[in-house]
Amino acid sequence: MQEAYVYGYWEEIVSFMRNLFNSTFKTNPYLDRAIMTGITRISKESIFSDLNNLEVVTTTSNKYADVFGFTQEEVSKSLVEFELSDMEDCVRNWYDGFTFGNKTDIYNPWSIINFLEKKKLSTYWANTRSNSLAEKLIREGSKDIKVTMEDLINGGTLHTRIDEQIVFNQLDHNEYAIWSLLLASGYLKVETYTLEEGIEEYDLKLTNKEVRLMFQNMIEGWFKQYSPAYNDFIKAFLEDDLDAMNYYINKVALATFSNFDTGKKPSEYAEPERFYHGFVLGLMVDLSDRYTVTSNRKSGFGRYDVMLEPLKDNDKDDAIIIEFKVYRPQKEKRLEDTVKAALLQIEEKQYAASLEAKGIPSGRIRTYGFAFEGKNVLIGS
Repeated sequence: MQEAYVYGYWEEIVSFMRNLFNSTFKTNPYLDRAIMTGITRISKESIFSDLNNLEVVTTTSNKYADVFGFTQEEVSKSLVEFELSDMEDCVRNWYDGFTFGNKTDIYNPWSIINFLEKKKLSTYWANTRSNSLAEKLIREGSKDIKVTMEDLINGGTLHTRIDEQIVFNQLDHNEYAIWSLLLASGYLKVETYTLEEGIEEYDLKLTNKEVRLMFQNMIEGWFKQYSPAYNDFIKAFLEDDLDAMNYYINKVALATFSNFDTGKKPSEYAEPERFYHGFVLGLMVDLSDRYTVTSNRKSGFGRYDVMLEPLKDNDKDDAIIIEFKVYRPQKEKRLEDTVKAALLQIEEKQYAASLEAKGIPSGRIRTYGFAFEGKNVLIGS
């Protein structure tokens, strides 16, 4: 049903499933009892309307909490048996983290079985399933969703409400529904849970290293799959080659804009918003070996769009600040004026303050203004 939502035959699959469930579970005289398993609880689609007395167990239920995966004790014994106990800490970092009800430290069975057989750490679970729905929700999601994903990949925590009865037609505009689905699918885990005045709120993190690498590879593929020019842009970006940056960023934008658009065109500025925040995620993944990449953080007298701070052991690269602006004809005559406005904002808001406070001299801080007009991009420095 997730695939049906992604690829556009939702109504057809709902009708089919409704009839299938009726024939199988309701009117079938040969069935005494059954167990139905799946990832998400589909709500408000009437596919369960003919079924009564269903007991539903979800990821937050305590019932059967220790049987959805391997426990820590089971994994430890297996590692001893396969003479791999010296890798227990690495295995925990990669594959532990699933939470069911109040039971923590649950491991994905498929990943553990493959690791024991191959004796190699890899993304076994992520490679076996379709991530198309998660990819669609994040790629086409709002600025806030992309900023949250950036924080999660960097090890951050998301505080949100959860609704376990997934309503698919809300996924385009309800962020609670998106995080609920990612939790139900195993991409997120519950760190803490609170119940105040009848409202349930959760602190969520990415489940483990395997999941984090899956998202990093997914984000990398957004640009590299659709635009080989992306690698050339990154090279020009690092070398401060402004002419090449402008040439390649327009090739990248032309090839990838539509993949960041929901197709509903809520405003004429929707495409640039989605594109450049997806672009930030791409920078974060591609340059993580040289920079700490952050966005929408306070510095000076405001919040910058993007900041790249060289890692502590990297004394060769410059720090970089980027400000994005969409061309608005009522304010600027030309796209060049939009670039100037972006650069002026970096200067007036003193976004470099946090870098300078860490001892990075102004001569090692580069600033760029990115101006968008439709699928045209102009960069100035």
